[in-house]
Amino acid sequence: MTPLKDERCVPCTGGIPPLSEQAIQSYLPEVPDWNRLDEHGVAKIQRTFRFSKYLQALTFAQQVGMLAEDEGHHPVMRVEWGSVTVTWWTHKIKGLHRNDFIMAAKTDQLYAQIAAV
Repeated sequence: MTPLKDERCVPCTGGIPPLSEQAIQSYLPEVPDWNRLDEHGVAKIQRTFRFSKYLQALTFAQQVGMLAEDEGHHPVMRVEWGSVTVTWWTHKIKGLHRNDFIMAAKTDQLYAQIAAV
């Protein structure tokens, strides 16, 4: 099985159902630091990344943004002093898609690269 971080997102044009709760639970172990949440009936995954400096948080957010643009799949991000909160879900299907877990894994990989510096 290919690790999620090595997969590319497949364009989602809508018209498909979001992942079932069983499918969501099967993907969560692949991104263990992410939390499943429900906002107004929409399943999402979210993680807060910690930084010791605001500029590190801002740089990370920019890198996530560039990754999102490259993959054609965009999160909600909140940048604060010392942290960036990233939330993934697929707007067109109002829920979670495999792409969201792929992007969560890639976001984790970016964070690991920054933390190693």
